[in-house]
Amino acid sequence: MTGEGKHPVKPANQRGAARLAAVQALYQMDIAGSGVLEVVAEYEAHRLGQEVDGETYLKADASWFRSIVAGVVRDQTKIDPLIRGALQDDWSLSRMDSTVRAILRSGTFELIERKDVPIAVIVTEYVEIAQAFFTEDEPKLVNAVLDRIAKQVRAPAQK
Repeated sequence: MTGEGKHPVKPANQRGAARLAAVQALYQMDIAGSGVLEVVAEYEAHRLGQEVDGETYLKADASWFRSIVAGVVRDQTKIDPLIRGALQDDWSLSRMDSTVRAILRSGTFELIERKDVPIAVIVTEYVEIAQAFFTEDEPKLVNAVLDRIAKQVRAPAQK
């Protein structure tokens, strides 16, 4: 029998794809100074589930994507101090790589706002996004920072 003992192939995780797209959109806004409405509209029209420059973007949960991007922009004055407080003394949010900053902001937003999603799911997904971009210490940093923030913003019963 074929496939015995193997996990069935799961369809693309649409929330995971939305998280990745949100990180990319926030990065783009950070680097290019684009506005939130412009970037969200571009991603929804031209990227989510589309092929761009030979790269196929996964089908993503568009409302999840929108809520992360808009929420990070809206709540940045609440999110950034939480991240700063969870960083080691020698790390500065402003000097950090823009992609890492976007990952931490997105993950922190979800930890605060999406109490229906378990901490482990949020942290794991953002660590995996970090691993897609970085091979050094960045995924460990993302894991440690989001873990510290989760302990602050979620009651112990909300694991």
